[in-house]
This record gives sequence, structure tokens and C-alpha cells, in this order.
Amino acid sequence: MKTFSDLGLSKLLLQVLPELGFEHPTLIQEQSIPLLVAKQQDFIGLAQTGTGKTAAFGLPLLQWIDPKHSNTQALILAPTRELGQQIANQLTTFSKYLPNIIIQSVYGGASIVVQMKEIKRKTPHIIIATPGRLLDLMRRKVIQLNSVKLVVLDEADEMLNMGFKEDLDNILANTGKEKNTWLFSATMPSDIRAIVSNYMTNPAEVKISTGNQVNENIEHQFTMLKSSEKFEGLKRILDIEDQFRGVIFCRTRIKTQQLSDELNKNGYLSEALHGDLSQAQRDRVMKRFKSGHLKILIATDVAARGIDVSDLSHVIHYALPDDPAYYTHRSGRTARAGKKGISLCILTNRDQRKLKHIEKSLQIEFKPIHIPTVEDILSIRLGKWAQNILDLPTSKKVRGKLLTDIQMQLGVLSFEDLVEKLVNKEIQALNYNERNTINQKSSTPKSKKEPKNNQRKKTKDSSKKRVRFFINVGKVDGVSKTDLIDFITDTAKIQKSEIGTIDLQKKCSFIDIDDRHSKSFSQHFKGIFVDGRELRVNRDSN
Repeated sequence: MKTFSDLGLSKLLLQVLPELGFEHPTLIQEQSIPLLVAKQQDFIGLAQTGTGKTAAFGLPLLQWIDPKHSNTQALILAPTRELGQQIANQLTTFSKYLPNIIIQSVYGGASIVVQMKEIKRKTPHIIIATPGRLLDLMRRKVIQLNSVKLVVLDEADEMLNMGFKEDLDNILANTGKEKNTWLFSATMPSDIRAIVSNYMTNPAEVKISTGNQVNENIEHQFTMLKSSEKFEGLKRILDIEDQFRGVIFCRTRIKTQQLSDELNKNGYLSEALHGDLSQAQRDRVMKRFKSGHLKILIATDVAARGIDVSDLSHVIHYALPDDPAYYTHRSGRTARAGKKGISLCILTNRDQRKLKHIEKSLQIEFKPIHIPTVEDILSIRLGKWAQNILDLPTSKKVRGKLLTDIQMQLGVLSFEDLVEKLVNKEIQALNYNERNTINQKSSTPKSKKEPKNNQRKKTKDSSKKRVRFFINVGKVDGVSKTDLIDFITDTAKIQKSEIGTIDLQKKCSFIDIDDRHSKSFSQHFKGIFVDGRELRVNRDSN
């Protein structure tokens, strides 16, 4: 097995690695670093998230920097501010023994004035940037890229997925021709190949893995529930997993914030991470999550990019992603550094085809699980409660007359009666008497054709009287009809069969609801905010 000293790195870089716990290089590091330190050349590195890509390009990049020249020599582009910050922190750590290398990260959501002052005060040798903020600084003539000799595109496929294709073309066109481009990506879609064709010359290539390879230490699970039972099912999973620490993924910003709010109302401390938060809010959330004070993080796929937290027990997919590569990115948040982890999908019937697609594409097997019953949870909780009592030390303070008086008062009870009363009191404290029931569906996805009598029933049901409602959420909020249906069923606690036509427009939508829910329907959405505006759900007057 190779060591870092076999890869051609300088002594000053090798000096810091043992302090960081770097013993042996990962595959992407082992194969990339010798190529990147040996000569200046274009390079493509294909590897999934969590394989050590930052060190694979960061260490050679630092070795190429000449601190004697006070100009910007390297540019690293990342899709999100979290990933940009993570890269900047790692490069700063790697350069501990390197003299006078200036590293600056710039990203949206933070004060551009502060970033401009920092750049003007000391020209950075290395700039780590998100595309949008970099272009803004270029337009203001704060950053000049003509001296850049090296450009790194990290998670290039994700930048394209987020709509940065035009921005990347603009940025690369404004860098000098005498530069090298290093591209790191999990996949190689056609847009990536276009970048390679337009901006790279005879690139060396290292392919370790693709987005379709999944960590073998992850156990992939799924459970099938009605849409109206998903939230109760999630709560029971959190209850049964005493050491839970993980990320719960939702598809939209609206659902992310709503789920976090609902969990907090029910006594489960959680925080949402999505694009509507300010940078200060995002930093506060991530600081609490990384420190361990926060155990439950609710996030969208985009917001979760760049999250690097060890010891996560679970990743929960409250909604499945459309792309199997996103499933890999999500599940890769757990089972790091050789540890085990669980990736659990909470599904409804309509998710079965998507689950089969992910299973086939990634060549993994999902294990069906059942949601624990109230009795299962109480048995575990009460068992721990009883063990804690057994482990309590005795105290001299409760001996003598004080103890005797209590013994006499409780002496009228038999041992069985006393235990029953104590258990009942603990059950009340756990608030499990009124928990909703879950009619667990079969955990084996099926694709049977619907019987004709069910089809006739649907036709009959469709004739029920509907009432039309307006909601100030539309396509600009990044929601689909499916997202809106999930949101309505979860919030208003109604069945999908009671929702009729949905007219999804640019800034609003119209929904037909079964008449029997019309009087109370709007009330369920009071106090919910979307993108800083209060959600409005009104009966349509037309």
C-alpha cells in the first residue's frame, strides 16, 4: 500500500498530513496526485463524493503555487458556498507549513463589500468561488483572471445541474489561454464533455468510480406508508433509534422548512437547511450540527452539498430524488471512514417505480423494514428507564425517618401495583397514549394492474363535488404538481383521492378539493411561510 511520501509531494506538505490523520492515500489521491505534481497538464478526475477529491487536487495545487508572486495563480470553482468554504478550510490546513500563501473564498449570501475589501487588501494566490459571486466580482473589476495558471472545476456535474453552464463558459473564456484546467466530477454528461472539448487539451484521466457506485458499508432500507402516515412513521423511527444523528432529505425548500417546523412542534429538535436561509443562519445551523448539539438536519439536495460531518448514523429520504446519482450523494453522507450507516427511504405506492429504477441503476438491494409499533417503542424506552433506575446509586440523605415515612405511605400497595403505577406515569411522560395508528403496507413493491372494479370506483368518486382553492405557490418556487399534492396531504391531513385538478401556474396554483374539507381547508396553512412570504390559501371566488 502506497503512502503519501510515494506520490511526489514536497516535505512541507508531507509534514502536515500526519497531524491531520492522513495515513494512506485514497484511490483518487493515489492515482491523481503523481500526475498533477509531475507536470502542468489538463486533467479529468472521475470519483464520487466522499472519496477524498479535495486533497487529490488541493495538495498538488498548493505545490504549484509560488508565494513570491503576488498575483492570483489558481481558481477553484464549486457549486455551493458550503463546499467552497470546506475547500478553503482544507487548503488552509494543508498549507500550515507553506510560507505566505493567501487563500480567499468568495460566495453569495455573504457581504460582497467585505469580500471586496479582503481581496483589495491582499491579492489572494488562490481564489475559491461559486460562479455567480465570482462573475459579480469580475464585473466590478475586483478580480482579474488573466494571471490564473490553474483552474479547478470541483463537482462540475453539480454546477451544470444547478444551471451554471453559461456562467462557467463566461468565466473560462476570461481566463488566460496559458492555463491548465483540472475537472473533477462524479459523472460525465454531455455538457461536461462539451467543456472538455472547448477548454481542455489532451487531458489525462483518472476514473475511480462514478455516481453509480455506492459505499458498501451502507445498509439500504425502505418502508411503504400512506402519504398521510409518513410523518408519524418518521417520528417512530426517530423514537426507536436512540443514537440517531443524521440528515433527512426533502425535494423542495417549502417541504424542508415545513417538516422541520412540524418536528419541532412535536418535540423533536431539528433545523432546516435550504436556499432561503441567510449565510449567518446557514453557518449557525451547520455549527450546531457539526458540534453534535443538533442531531436532526432537514435539507434539500442543493443545500446539502459540501456538508462534511462524521459519525452520521442515518440518511433518511423523506422524498426520493429523480436521479440515482443524487441518491448516491445523499446516502454517502453516512458510513464514512469505514463505519456503518443506514440509508432509509420512506415511500408511498407511487414511489415504487422510482425505487426500482434506483435499485437497478446502482445495483443495490433495498431491505424492507416495518415501522415500529407503539408497543415496540414503549418496550425499548421503558426497558432503558428501568435500567437507569437500577443504575442509580443509593444516598444516605433518603435513609432514616424520611425513608421510613415514604415506605409506610407506599406500603399499602403491592409490589405489582407500585410498578404498574410507576410505569403508567412514565408512559404518560412519554406521551404515547394518543399516538396515531399506522396501517403498515406490504413492504414488497408491486406492480399489479388495478382491478377493473377499482377503476369503476375511481370514476364514480371523481364525480364528487369539488371546491376550487387558490394558493400563492407556483413554478417559481421550484415545486411540481407531485410536490404540491404531497404538501397538501401532509398539511391538511386529507387523502390524495380527495384532491382533484391542480392548475400549476408561474406564481400561484389552483387546487380542487373535496367539498367536505372546504370549510376548514384554509386554516391548516396558517402561519406557514414560503421564501419569506406568508402562505395564502383562499377559496377561489371565480
